[in-house]
Amino acid sequence: MVGLMGRVTGTVGPGLVGEVIVRVRGGAEHFLAYPAQGAERIESGTVVMVVEYLPPRTVYVSPAYDS
Repeated sequence: MVGLMGRVTGTVGPGLVGEVIVRVRGGAEHFLAYPAQGAERIESGTVVMVVEYLPPRTVYVSPAYDS
């Protein structure tokens, strides 16, 4: 899971339990999401990278920036 890209489907931010969809195991799955940087707010539609995975359905994410 760590290193996979996803898209925010429910705003991720401090005090919020957000949601992301990640392509995994030949399909797409929804995960509860929290910001990797505690004070960061990530809006719906933002492409993110999974930086930590807590089984079974929780991820910590950061925005994926193009180089």
